[in-house]
Amino acid sequence: MTPVISVTALTRRYPGQVALDDVHLTIGTGTITGLLGRNGAGKTTLLRILAGQEFPSSGSVRVFGSSPAENQDVLRRLVLVREDQVYPDFRYPDFKVSHALRAASFCYPNWDAALASSLLEDFGLRANKAIKSLSRGQRSALGITIGLAARAEVTLFDEPYTGLDAVARQVFYDRLLAEYADFPRTVMLSTHLIDEAAALFENVVVIDRGRVVLDAAADGLRGMVTTVSGPVLAVDSFTKGRPVWERRGLGSQASVVIVGQISGEDRERAR
Repeated sequence: MTPVISVTALTRRYPGQVALDDVHLTIGTGTITGLLGRNGAGKTTLLRILAGQEFPSSGSVRVFGSSPAENQDVLRRLVLVREDQVYPDFRYPDFKVSHALRAASFCYPNWDAALASSLLEDFGLRANKAIKSLSRGQRSALGITIGLAARAEVTLFDEPYTGLDAVARQVFYDRLLAEYADFPRTVMLSTHLIDEAAALFENVVVIDRGRVVLDAAADGLRGMVTTVSGPVLAVDSFTKGRPVWERRGLGSQASVVIVGQISGEDRERAR
């Protein structure tokens, strides 16, 4: 069966910079994938290319088996919500939230107006409010509303919750899961709030300096990394011979991140 998203040897170069370097990636149907990495790692560039908003320098990108660039058949089945989502609010100062939702409804054949209204209510966002007067968090809420109400078969979120408080972010997570259950789709969520969003993910992709360094099922990753903290001598004894990803120290105390499963016997020894 053809994967929903297939990326082969994808490279994107800018003057003096390689944003993506020989990326290979396959995303199946009906999954929620976490796209993780530091700022500048290449996450946004990857999502923009998947959404046909940017061209690769080399390599192949296929969504539903076709290139997304300038492909209306693909783009009507895909939505990208970005952290810096732009609306025509400066050129058209009277452009309102309701206008943005109406414009989105023309673009997506699965648009659900009732869902959009429900999400606005959840986020406390008025439909008649001018977009130019929205706070950063309210703009994020509008982007999330469009992303979920579009019910696109491929839904891409790039750090969509900038400016939202913890309660509003939880609303997003809850509604995303509910929508995913009611209307299964392929979701990619780029985030740095890993602790908050980890429970959502079925798959995890980690990008570092433009390269995919990890692509695995989330269940297989849980419990593979452990932080060991305590007196330096005890920590050194416990972690001896184990792969170490990070080490920090303060006086007589140490904190070490190790890779590998921890057995029950190991936990007793640590105590």
